[in-house]
Amino acid sequence: MRPKLGIIAGGGELPGLAAAACRAEGRPFHILALSGHADPKVISDCPQDWIRLGEAGTGFELLRKAGVSEVMMIGPVRRPTISELAPDFRTARFFAKVGLKALGDDGLLRAVITELENEGFQVVGIDQVLDDCLAIAGLYGRLAPDAQAEADIRRAIEVAKGLGALDVGQAVVVQQGIVLGVEAIEGTDRLLRRCGELARDGVGGVLVKVRKPAQDRRIDLPTIGPETLREAAAAGLRGIAVEAGGALVLGRAAMAVEADRLGLFLVGVEPPS
Repeated sequence: MRPKLGIIAGGGELPGLAAAACRAEGRPFHILALSGHADPKVISDCPQDWIRLGEAGTGFELLRKAGVSEVMMIGPVRRPTISELAPDFRTARFFAKVGLKALGDDGLLRAVITELENEGFQVVGIDQVLDDCLAIAGLYGRLAPDAQAEADIRRAIEVAKGLGALDVGQAVVVQQGIVLGVEAIEGTDRLLRRCGELARDGVGGVLVKVRKPAQDRRIDLPTIGPETLREAAAAGLRGIAVEAGGALVLGRAAMAVEADRLGLFLVGVEPPS
């Protein structure tokens, strides 16, 4: 039997999918849910404890008490202000140590991984638990990008990788070669709503989500689900491209069906090295 997995749960559906994957293979697990981020309904039937983001010391104790040896971090977490964080002594010591690393998401998350490993836990990647959600190359549904969409995808990848090198977002929207928007702290859904208001006349644009160049594969992989498709359609886009092997697609078969229903293409692409 594989070691007991600790699931440090942020928002969205991913923590529930990780729990279901553990159940399917008979693997023991325990959820450490982050208050204000994790959805109680998603994990309602799971063994769980709850902490605030600022309670690292309590979190480590709860994971040990649950008998966890491997941990994964999954689900989006809105970065709090220091006043919201209200750090305990262990958390405050961590921030004092990481210093400027805490300014960017990647630096902060790498520091969190190091801290977990220093506490004796092995950090595993989302794709090691949800391998059936890892994006594959090629089309998901019946529709395919045309020449203009292919050009927009290439342009979006170029922009996304450049911004990713600066630790800024994972998503870009391009229409007819024009960058309509890039993802910052607001997340993909709000990016799409904003771009819907900026759309130009003519053929619609594309959303591209790719992994940042220096991103640790164990954390924060770009993710799309049915709601992403619906928001893209509402914004007037023609399709979505995600990085094959570097992004998560929540339910490949269902996503293909939904993309076809909405008249969007959904494709896994391999960015140039």
